[in-house]
Amino acid sequence: MSSDKKKLPRKDLPADARIETLAVREGLPATQWGENSEALFLTSSFNHPDAATAAARFANEEEAFVYSRFTNPTTMMFERRLAALEGTEAAIATSSGMSAILLLIMGLLKAGDHVVCSQSVFGSTITLIQREFGKFGIESTFVSQTDLSEWQAAIRPNTKLFFAETPSNPLTEVCDIRALADMAHAAGAHLAVDNCFCTPALQQPAKMGADFVIHSGTKYLDGQGRVLAGALCGPDSFVNGPFMATMRGAGMSLSPFNAWVVLKGLETLSIRMAAQSANAMKLAQWLEQQPGVDKVFYPGLPSHPQHELAMRQQNGCGGAVVSFSVKPVLGDVTVPGPANLDEASLRLRQGAFHVIDQTRLCSITSNLGDTKTLITHPASTSHGRLTEAQRLAAGITQGMIRIAVGLEHIDDLQADLARGLDTLNV
Repeated sequence: MSSDKKKLPRKDLPADARIETLAVREGLPATQWGENSEALFLTSSFNHPDAATAAARFANEEEAFVYSRFTNPTTMMFERRLAALEGTEAAIATSSGMSAILLLIMGLLKAGDHVVCSQSVFGSTITLIQREFGKFGIESTFVSQTDLSEWQAAIRPNTKLFFAETPSNPLTEVCDIRALADMAHAAGAHLAVDNCFCTPALQQPAKMGADFVIHSGTKYLDGQGRVLAGALCGPDSFVNGPFMATMRGAGMSLSPFNAWVVLKGLETLSIRMAAQSANAMKLAQWLEQQPGVDKVFYPGLPSHPQHELAMRQQNGCGGAVVSFSVKPVLGDVTVPGPANLDEASLRLRQGAFHVIDQTRLCSITSNLGDTKTLITHPASTSHGRLTEAQRLAAGITQGMIRIAVGLEHIDDLQADLARGLDTLNV
């Protein structure tokens, strides 16, 4: 990008402004009307003073708003704010978290390139990388989230990208971001980290060596389950280079209205993450004491295998997602299930379904990041399209339940789960 290119103005903020300040102040300067809340620009295109200026703007000789598929003031405010929170040079907004991953791979890789990816990532991420991009000649290898030797062994001469999600969904496995970044860079590859579970309020992967940071803004960035959104954060040379070029052509764009909703959600991100994480910690500790619970997965617990690493990477906080597995039920098995499941798996599935169905407060949905507590059975929802072998390789059993903890009173949440746990026939 030319240094003499005419640029859009920036907010006049202190260089050392902290994340809480950036979350409510970064963006674009107010318009001539002096609005205090950021303006919402619902327009598909923008006028130009003359033909020569229009030509210069379309040729990217002048930074300006041209067409909302790739330039819009509201969307740019969200992008600037998120980049500031993540500590990256730039960010580009997308229509969903999955479209952010789509943009990353389309903008970065070509046929014949190779991706090393954690086998513990979100089910749709596995499907996108393995099946969809496999159609176009991009190769992939899936490895243990936590075993660095597997990542090292998977490297090939054509490896161009490492992809991890930490903590993972739903086991909350934590990978060593710095170690993976060093390994990827030594191999001439990039590291992308899905930071959906932690958000920059708890974890900033770029400061630990990650090249790109992925977000589903649908989750904690919005925080109230209102809209779909995504983002890809990274160096300006990539964001306003190959990623912007791909966005202009492919159009996985974030609507200005959704950008405005998530922009306002960012203002309360830090306080929401702190409160929901505190609730999650109390719930995880309580779940460990319940007779019907076999195992609890939460990075804030000392029992978590990557507890110390998580506390270093995640600002001393466990996050707001807790998963746990129930013990298998006794007696007759009545719950429906795929024909390939054995009786032991069906007993686990029946126990999980029983606990979920007995709740009255928790919302039964596969989303996360809402102010409301959400409960789901990953094996039949978010990871339902994977084979049972793929699920088990990622540690996802039929008895696992994932809870995205909200802002309800912790005593009410415990009572809601106790209704099912206390009546489990185990």
